[in-house]
Amino acid sequence: MVNKNRMNRVAAAMAAAALMSVAVPAATAHAAAVTPRVDLKVLVVDDGGSSVEAITAELRDTGVPFTRVDLGSPTRPVINAAFLSDTVDGRPRAKYQGVVLPNENPFGAGSAEMTALSAYETTYGIRQVDAYTWAHPGVGLEYTDNGGFSGSLDGTPATVTAAGKAGPFAYLGGQVTFEDNSPLVPESYGFMGKPRAGYTSYLDAPVGSGRASLVGEYTHDGRSELVVTFGYNQHQQQFRLLARGIVEWLTQGVHLGQSRNYFAVHVDDVFAPDARWNKELNCTPGDYACAGGEGKESTIRMTAADAQYAAQWQTSKNFKLDLLFNAGAGEEWKAENGGVDALTDRLVADRAKYRWMNHTYTHPFLGCVQDTTTVPWTCTKNAQGAINWMSRAEISAQIRDNNNWAASKGIVTDRTELVTGEHSGLKTAPQQPQDNPNLAGALADNGVKWAGSDNSREPAQRAVGAALTVPRHPMNVYYNTGTNAEMADEYNWIYTSRADGGSGICEDNPATSTCLPAPLDVNTGYLNTIVPAEARTALRHVLANDPRPHYVHQSNLAEDRTLYPVLNQVLDTYRSLYATSAPIVNQSMKDTGLELTRRTAWDKALAAGQVTAYKIGKDVTVKAPAGVLAPITAPNGTKKQLLLGTTDFGAAYAGNLSGWTGPALLQSAVTLRLPS
Repeated sequence: MVNKNRMNRVAAAMAAAALMSVAVPAATAHAAAVTPRVDLKVLVVDDGGSSVEAITAELRDTGVPFTRVDLGSPTRPVINAAFLSDTVDGRPRAKYQGVVLPNENPFGAGSAEMTALSAYETTYGIRQVDAYTWAHPGVGLEYTDNGGFSGSLDGTPATVTAAGKAGPFAYLGGQVTFEDNSPLVPESYGFMGKPRAGYTSYLDAPVGSGRASLVGEYTHDGRSELVVTFGYNQHQQQFRLLARGIVEWLTQGVHLGQSRNYFAVHVDDVFAPDARWNKELNCTPGDYACAGGEGKESTIRMTAADAQYAAQWQTSKNFKLDLLFNAGAGEEWKAENGGVDALTDRLVADRAKYRWMNHTYTHPFLGCVQDTTTVPWTCTKNAQGAINWMSRAEISAQIRDNNNWAASKGIVTDRTELVTGEHSGLKTAPQQPQDNPNLAGALADNGVKWAGSDNSREPAQRAVGAALTVPRHPMNVYYNTGTNAEMADEYNWIYTSRADGGSGICEDNPATSTCLPAPLDVNTGYLNTIVPAEARTALRHVLANDPRPHYVHQSNLAEDRTLYPVLNQVLDTYRSLYATSAPIVNQSMKDTGLELTRRTAWDKALAAGQVTAYKIGKDVTVKAPAGVLAPITAPNGTKKQLLLGTTDFGAAYAGNLSGWTGPALLQSAVTLRLPS
């Protein structure tokens, strides 16, 4: 048997000898005499691996500019002194504030490119992230056969060390447990090694009777490397938890871009009843296309007790729900039930405890006039062959009447926000491939600037006349179920094969869904299987700097109150993972729409090369096109320079300051003063 550790030691020794034989150039006298300019951009050297891809995604999604060098491209630039630095206005310039490499030396032993990078990092104090490497002395760690470990890390209970909490991972609560979503699939592999001189561990885990490192800082030869010794992808929870700290460490806490952990939940159809799933028919009577369902209709609607529980739950979890209401549907229900509606009375009495949003008066379909005798439904046409659309006046009345009802009850709404029933009026492929041409005018008639859309259909924000869409994540808690058993039954129908009694939809669309190995137990399947899976999906959105709200329906707050186990798991898990310095941001749809709009403008400016940003000593300068706000992250104590004096910069989050900002009055650029 070949001794792999011995071979690794020999290879490491040869690499070290080769690097030591090449003299690292010292900083020039000019660079020492003049404070250099460091551009706020990251260099990413990409080998195509998932770990570099994950860090790249974090930079992109948080608005940090970067230059990517594809190692596999025959036309890639050579990384040399000229590529890394130059002189601007007589001042030495470092073109990159940080360097991301696939490992500690992806160029090979004795590489001139690695020598140039090492000299650059030493001269300008630039940090380097080794995205994924193995435990060995070349990165400040002992080999794994000396108190370490190599192999699967699934389920490993890693912990942020005292140095990590005092440093780049101070925003975490302490635990970073590696995902283990399936015992049948290996999900993580890596190495754990004991630190040597110069290495400070930030994340470690138990090995035998001791502990060994998974992430740490290796300081040597005037350079600093953040060493990561496990593989990951951008979606895994262990990376999502560490991603912020990796960027903060790399950029030394000063960079363009910002990140928050967002979570908002829209409850659609408040006051209106929702149709109920029929487990014998495997469809929803009263809803569209349910063969044999006539006369078997049943509905789900919250009670006053459900409303009282919702208010109490909000208080206990310090989390506010958004109630999207259909007042006219509620009035219809009241008229059909003896003129009494304890639910509405309770919600109106507690109106100040919620955020409220217009969901139209009676929840009609606001697009084309539907022909539901066909499967799937189609748009009806007039004698001239033109599509019949709901009129502008009808759409406008649905918006206006709902607003007026709310005002008459003392319910405060933001009239710039609207989510139409089923997101109707917006294009619905394949039957209605365009927006109702009357929708934009009706939105303008009522001052609507933000219109909710379905993220599963339209993940990008877009214009609808003068309004902009706000994509919403659908949660896999079905609108047509009121009990745990109904949820599990419908889930089985969708996600099991025909041989197991399911619809076979998962067999027909393997690219978008996976069949269950066996049907869930309808009595336990919801809580034991569906809830953890849906909570994991929602939490992944929360940890990905994704401000898009999630949406469910009022039926999920009724009967078995199926939504709460999912929300409890998301909120409880989050708060166990993060320190109080990084709370969940529970914001309105308007604020989310504005965030997405700013990101789009920022990304466009970066792509066009219209942003200039750099640091000289304790001064940061950012220039962007007129009207484009810049997202900036900086240490506590940072001030924004005004024409006369300074003002506080940003808002506190996760241990530093960040925010969108533009030039002050009579200034053409943003200038920040960093603390001493």
